[in-house]
Amino acid sequence: MPIFSSSPSPRPVDYRELMKQVEQVVADIERADNIGDTIRTVIDGVIHRFRQELGILGGRLYRRQGRSYHLRTTFGEAKEAPPGLKVGRDYEPIQRVLREGAVYMTPDDPEVDPAFEERVGAREFAAIEVGEEKYILAFDVAAETHRDDVLFSLGILRHALNQKIRQERLAGVFNEARKIQASILPRSDPEHEGFEIHGRTVPMESVGGDFYDYIPISESIIGLGIADVSGHGLPAALQVRDIYMGLRMGLARDFKIVRTVERLNDIIHHSTLTSRFVSMFYGELDTSGLFIYVNAGHPPPFHITATGEVRELQEGGPVLGPLSQATYQRGMATLTPGDLLVFYTDGFSEALAARREGKKPEEYGVGRLVQQARSLQDKTAQEIVEAIFEDVASFTGERPQNDDRTLMVVRRVPR
Repeated sequence: MPIFSSSPSPRPVDYRELMKQVEQVVADIERADNIGDTIRTVIDGVIHRFRQELGILGGRLYRRQGRSYHLRTTFGEAKEAPPGLKVGRDYEPIQRVLREGAVYMTPDDPEVDPAFEERVGAREFAAIEVGEEKYILAFDVAAETHRDDVLFSLGILRHALNQKIRQERLAGVFNEARKIQASILPRSDPEHEGFEIHGRTVPMESVGGDFYDYIPISESIIGLGIADVSGHGLPAALQVRDIYMGLRMGLARDFKIVRTVERLNDIIHHSTLTSRFVSMFYGELDTSGLFIYVNAGHPPPFHITATGEVRELQEGGPVLGPLSQATYQRGMATLTPGDLLVFYTDGFSEALAARREGKKPEEYGVGRLVQQARSLQDKTAQEIVEAIFEDVASFTGERPQNDDRTLMVVRRVPR
């Protein structure tokens, strides 16, 4: 006895059972490991779970190559099609599925080419586009099926499938961004006669918009930079790459500090990420203790003398990006034995205290950061950085990190 009646009247559908099956396939999609597994999950799920309720018997998977879609595989009870079969993008059913996302077509539809559909063994079929037009899944459907139920169910699966594919692609992009960021951040502390230098960054997300760098200039001079791109996550991380390249290229051409910063500002202003701005502090430290710097709208690093006096390093100009013709001034400081320079991003100063019912959250603040650094002045640069990170973690408690956090400490070794 055939499973499907030859009667033209659609069979009644158990909608509760149908939705249960749809939800199960969506759950299977979410558990799939990669794009290939995700598509195979949909194919298997549709054939095994929707044959009874929707009359889906088999189908074909097409993949775009140039201006055509090439048949990759058939499944279920679909007819084996000729090897290398391809269909042009301009074929009207293809055009419709690309426009509408999901279509249901019958043999008497004037847009269907009977000769082509005969070659693939299709009569009534439903098709969905997935992967930003990279794939088309076409399903053979029994004649007595509810058209709207098929489109509704496949539409949900298409949405889940596309979402999964986007997540996988985004994960790949983030992975590449992590590799790029790992390659541009310092891997070890630099050696600079008479000084200890140590930095650390902890992004809010898997990649971040904070940046610090040590740049050898000469045997006696090292460049020290810290920057913070507005926002966080992937767009900010990509902007960080531009800062890294622009700063090093400018210095490699022997530009003076002010000229380097002005050129970098122009690059960021004309970049494709002009909706973002960048605060940056860059300075060059001589082994004599002379430190020449430019502050481009960055939270001022502070200079703590061996006697405990504190001075903020503010000389410079506006943040990088918004103004194409921004100008900058340089500032100077001199480090004597026992002095500290502390560079930070506002992920520290604006970190919020652990939640306390009925109380407005307190910020960590610059004052607390200065106080901590002064209390640790007899420690090594690395010990100071680690202790301050621990203190801000204790201050924030279980509250999620609200921004990228970067800290760099320069200590002139006491005699």
